Amino acid sequence: MTVCSTDSSVASPFSATGDAYAPYLTARNWIGQQWCDPSSPTTTQEVLNPRFGKSIAQVRMGSSADVDLAVQSGAVAARAWSKWPIRDRAHVFYRLRELMVTNLEELSWLLSHENGKIFSEAKAEVEKGIECVEYGCSLPNLAAGNQLEVSRGVACEVVYDSLGVVAGITPFNFPMMVPLWMLPQAIVGGNAFILKPSERVPLSTMRLAELLKQAGLPAGVFNIVQGGRDVVEALCDHAGIRAVGFVGSTKVARLVYARASAQGKRALCLGGAKNHLIVVPDADLELTAENVVASFTGCAGQRCMAASVLLAVGDVDHILASVRDRAARITPGKDLGPVTTQAARDRIVHFIDAAERAGARIVLDGRRATADVGGFWVGPTIIDHVTTDMAVAHDEIFGPVLSVIRVPTIERAIEIENASPYGNASSIYTSSGDIARRVMASVDAGMCGVNIGVPVPREPFGFGGWNDSCFGHGNITGWDGYRFWTRQRKITSKWALQHDRTWMS
Repeated sequence: MTVCSTDSSVASPFSATGDAYAPYLTARNWIGQQWCDPSSPTTTQEVLNPRFGKSIAQVRMGSSADVDLAVQSGAVAARAWSKWPIRDRAHVFYRLRELMVTNLEELSWLLSHENGKIFSEAKAEVEKGIECVEYGCSLPNLAAGNQLEVSRGVACEVVYDSLGVVAGITPFNFPMMVPLWMLPQAIVGGNAFILKPSERVPLSTMRLAELLKQAGLPAGVFNIVQGGRDVVEALCDHAGIRAVGFVGSTKVARLVYARASAQGKRALCLGGAKNHLIVVPDADLELTAENVVASFTGCAGQRCMAASVLLAVGDVDHILASVRDRAARITPGKDLGPVTTQAARDRIVHFIDAAERAGARIVLDGRRATADVGGFWVGPTIIDHVTTDMAVAHDEIFGPVLSVIRVPTIERAIEIENASPYGNASSIYTSSGDIARRVMASVDAGMCGVNIGVPVPREPFGFGGWNDSCFGHGNITGWDGYRFWTRQRKITSKWALQHDRTWMS
């Protein structure tokens, strides 16, 4: 029997307005707009603030029984919600946008404390989430069905119908933004949505749930089930869930895609990356140095779009020196946040140690970085003279580490890029339009940049990579996202007998 609390203070606003340690509330399930304890005795996990390495909250881990309760709640809600006019559904997100703007500072501090991002990065994430909500507000105009007279007196029309109950599984590195990659399109599309946030960062979406309720979203349209692997598997297996979206590592993305697809579900699962930046001698020095550093150190390197490998074509030592000098001025705790756990720090340091033993040169060493507050720190690290057989050249590190591979030609740089099993992002730094066009036409990646190290498409353009960075068809944001969470109904109609005859007569 589920034990629910209707106490509205359960997800009350986060009180901190600075980096100083601040605890928060226990994360529980959100089902039918009530905070619910798991339906059976289960484990509790600590939610750590990575800056301090100290617990700020607990999360009560759910199970397959809680997934079933959320599906039941969502199925009832979806039947009524799907009948709302799409403009009325979108109006909820207009109100959500205003609430997010009003509460921007609070949401940013909460995200910073649970994830470890510095405040400016956390605020940028919330602002990007607001941009995703704005796209959801535009869907009534974009989703207008097409109609065409295909033969005399015969019309064909396309409308977009909801699927029913759908689910999303999101990672630790963007607790607010990634759920908002999915929610506007899925919910404006008429579905009920079940979210399984990362158990490391369940707090931001608690506040998001409360704001959606305040914005007028009916009970049961948005549900949260906390948990780990067993909840993920239950979402893949449950017959009442029609589609699953996932963002995380390639290993898990492949497993989720296979499991959900085997149950006949739609699945779109984004995985990891090993992104390459190609730098040629004619690249603008100041632009390139600033941009490369921002790419590999931003969010402590914990993002699938971060630079991992710099392919240095020819004599670019002057650019590499400027990159090193800029990165060396970054102060952990002020300009750079911690990595998420001690295990993550240990793994990153292991990669650096192994590269050094293999003969690479550590030109900037962040292994002994610390901050006065404790926590899990790795400073900006640059590894030069990396060879393609080293682990740092081909494995995803997920930390503020840049590996430099020196190559004689652009052709060799493209060859190395395209040998990677991943296909998320690739960028070229050059002042030559011809070189930029050649590289953009040749690299095997879904999101590409010219003089931009984090080539994340802005709305309405869709986010999604290729190869082992994406399992399923299309992008998870933009118009592709709306099409993923809906199904096309094709209607062919005729209202009068026509005197001339066609094959449709």
